[in-house]
Amino acid sequence: MAQDLPSLNALHAFEAAARLGSVSRAALELHVTHGAVSRQIRTLEEQLGVALFIKDGRGLKLTEAGIRLRDVSGETFTRLRQVCGELRQREVDTPFVLGCPGSLLARWFIPRLDRLNSALPDLRLQLSTSQGELDPRSPQVDATLLYAEPPWPADMHVFELARESIGPVISPRHPRFSTLSEAAPEALLQEALLHTTSRPQAWPQWLAAMNLQPTDMRLGQGFEHLYYLLEAASAGLGVAIAPLQLVADDLAAGRLVAPWGFVQTEAQLSLWVPERRSGQRAERLADWLRTALQTAS
Repeated sequence: MAQDLPSLNALHAFEAAARLGSVSRAALELHVTHGAVSRQIRTLEEQLGVALFIKDGRGLKLTEAGIRLRDVSGETFTRLRQVCGELRQREVDTPFVLGCPGSLLARWFIPRLDRLNSALPDLRLQLSTSQGELDPRSPQVDATLLYAEPPWPADMHVFELARESIGPVISPRHPRFSTLSEAAPEALLQEALLHTTSRPQAWPQWLAAMNLQPTDMRLGQGFEHLYYLLEAASAGLGVAIAPLQLVADDLAAGRLVAPWGFVQTEAQLSLWVPERRSGQRAERLADWLRTALQTAS
């Protein structure tokens, strides 16, 4: 039963002192004070009802009970260190599986994948996408990259990476590019706007931010995925709307133009990590993603 086992902190302090033959050396190894180790040993002696050390000149000597406990605790902590080391190595050897929407994967992540792998070679990143909605609680993934709005669920560790900004984009290949790109935002109400079923609120959000009535808009061709929507826009088939991160490379290359600007939404591009998977690899990935999203490329 749990109450039969003394304090593990006290056992840890005793094991270090007994193995090293010195309370001072144990304190250095455990990164605590000499007094803290002494108190833990006294606590252990009180819990067990026996003396573990006796004074021997200016030092300490193990009692018979102390020797017995030293041998058992030493073997136990040695085995614990070995197993923990094996588990850490297993994590290093196992790929870190990241769920990512296909549009974000294709238009932002893959162009930066070499840089990420160079910066985090031990991560062994494996990317996963889905035709349907990504499930950040899936046992098949270690983390998921999502656009979402707070509040965040209690069972997830959510790293906020970048605030979402959305805006309309048009290609120079559009038949009326010269006219439209110089027009005021009101002109878009006369256009058959390209849209995606995965983000039906995008156009209404942007139009409302421009003080335009979303009920006055006219929707044209719809697409199931944002990736196809932006491919259609790049081909000059119409005006589309998308998050800035997904069109940043196209804007820099001149494949798309954003004459009417972007507006922030309440959503965050964020890294969702189940609490059971939270760890250093997730934190390092989040730090890299945050920096990459803040750096123009």
